[in-house]
Amino acid sequence: MTALHDMSVAALADQLRTKKISATEVAQHFLARSQVDISGAFLSFNPEATLAQAKVADAQLAAGTAGPLAGVPMAHKDIFVTTDFPTTAGSKMLEGYRSPFDATVVRKLGVDPGGAGMVNVGKLNCDEFAMGSSNENSAYKSVTNPWDTKRVPGGSSGGSSAAVAARLVPAATGTDTGGSIRQPAAFCGITGIKPTYGLCSRYGMVAFASSLDQAGPMARSAEDCALLLSAMAGPDLDRDATSLDVPARDFTQTINQPRAGATPDKPLSGLRVGLPKEFFGAGVSTDVNEAVQAALAQLTALGATLVDISLPRTELSIPVYYIIAPAEASSNLSRFDGVRYGHRAAAYDDLIDMYQKTRSEGFGDEVKRRILIGTYVLSHGYYDAYYLQAQKIRRLIANDFQAAFQQCDVIAGPVAPTVAWHLGEKANDPVASYLADIFTLSISLAGLPGMSVPAGFGEGGMPVGLQLVGNYLKEPELLQTAHQFQQVTSWHTASPKESVL
Repeated sequence: MTALHDMSVAALADQLRTKKISATEVAQHFLARSQVDISGAFLSFNPEATLAQAKVADAQLAAGTAGPLAGVPMAHKDIFVTTDFPTTAGSKMLEGYRSPFDATVVRKLGVDPGGAGMVNVGKLNCDEFAMGSSNENSAYKSVTNPWDTKRVPGGSSGGSSAAVAARLVPAATGTDTGGSIRQPAAFCGITGIKPTYGLCSRYGMVAFASSLDQAGPMARSAEDCALLLSAMAGPDLDRDATSLDVPARDFTQTINQPRAGATPDKPLSGLRVGLPKEFFGAGVSTDVNEAVQAALAQLTALGATLVDISLPRTELSIPVYYIIAPAEASSNLSRFDGVRYGHRAAAYDDLIDMYQKTRSEGFGDEVKRRILIGTYVLSHGYYDAYYLQAQKIRRLIANDFQAAFQQCDVIAGPVAPTVAWHLGEKANDPVASYLADIFTLSISLAGLPGMSVPAGFGEGGMPVGLQLVGNYLKEPELLQTAHQFQQVTSWHTASPKESVL
């Protein structure tokens, strides 16, 4: 029998549904495995709460009232609030904070009535307030890449990607503001999808940039991501003003459906895959380009047609993102002042002094940097010159995608210009980290769905991710494309050479 930690979400769900194993046994296995985690992926555990959830899942399975993923273990990025576990957002500012409610995504995936029935193993490390591309900005510890412990796992959902890659959990939640699901998924050789903005509720997600933040699943395969997204997505109109009024869907129903006119050996016949010339320039390393080209050749072998397209404002996405996102962060993070919850300075003279010392002590360098940038671009005299201009260009970037989708159904390219870099390599050069997000930022600015699919290996035996981008609400097409690709490739099944156990 396959070891529990090597099973997919789908396989575990089947084993539990047919009562070949209990949710309690599965929870105990993953707790034991995760608690000797050497990657720094986990920030907190609560074994009593985990086993209590498993007991509920077992009772639901016995009674025939269980959700579709009852008893399957997972872990949540520490950006989602939870009642049973502390929520820190990777920051000293929220050290020890316990929420009085669960985030909508947590509730929908969990064992509460109406939920999918999944069992939470713990909370996962992330860059502080999701600000970073390497998971080196966590206030508690850096996360290492299971494929090479001297390298970063990507960020900000680095704990999520490392935990799934190291087989500590079969699935995890992540959030993507400018690439924070797709880039770490690529760096750790797993599958991750950022849905259309508003498809998953933001209620209970600690906000970074409200017009960009989006929750999504991270797992080993497109099939597993489809299962998770089916449970996570759906309207939350009473709690989240940015939630889309779109009915929940079962994304697993379409992944095996052949396209119109397709044949079993050519399941992607009729699919037009757009290749932006801006994604294949000199900035892409040779090893990444070779892996992506091989993946594109595989798509054509499955019947897809490659189409050359252009996204002319790709380069502008970096300055636009790093104006808009910090501006929203400076507003969102103003609530952390030491008055009602979170860190408070031990000694201060008056209220203003308390604010200043609390925020100086509580926030890390990268968060302070972005707050300062955001406050500057929103200030009198600079709002029109920077923020307003950035919003205008954001609209033009979205228009570029709509023009491109007149010529193709799906856009493909690399997730990142290189494989995962070494720890500390870009620590003193934040701009170098920012530039690494060149292929993911524009998709987030436009609010489009995008995913990373394992597509081979590059320098140092490190994973390479193929990025697939769809038009609004075209997640079924993305997941189907990725699933068909994974039926004839095995990159997503590879596990790190350096085993955690």
